[in-house]
Amino acid sequence: MYTLKNLERLQRLHLLIEKECTGAPKELAIRLKLSPRSIYLLLAQLRDLDAQIGYDRSRKTYFYEEDFDLQVYFSISIITKKAVTQLLGGSYFIKGRTDTTGT
Repeated sequence: MYTLKNLERLQRLHLLIEKECTGAPKELAIRLKLSPRSIYLLLAQLRDLDAQIGYDRSRKTYFYEEDFDLQVYFSISIITKKAVTQLLGGSYFIKGRTDTTGT
């Protein structure tokens, strides 16, 4: 199961791949404040989700070879004998988010 932090990293990477502006792997790692190994693991996770990811050396960017979208939804509820409290619900990530630094 993916943790929220990992899901956020996947979403940030997905948005950059979708825009075809990732940069070279080392640049991408610096941009996302991750190790190059973490970038390759995230790419592998996206591929495990059937994302067809290519890399264009001349443009220095990853891209999707076929249509692919990643949408993350979740809900947290606290259930007691007295009440049900909905803390969060719906989509955690905003499509088109431009802040890829996580700040």
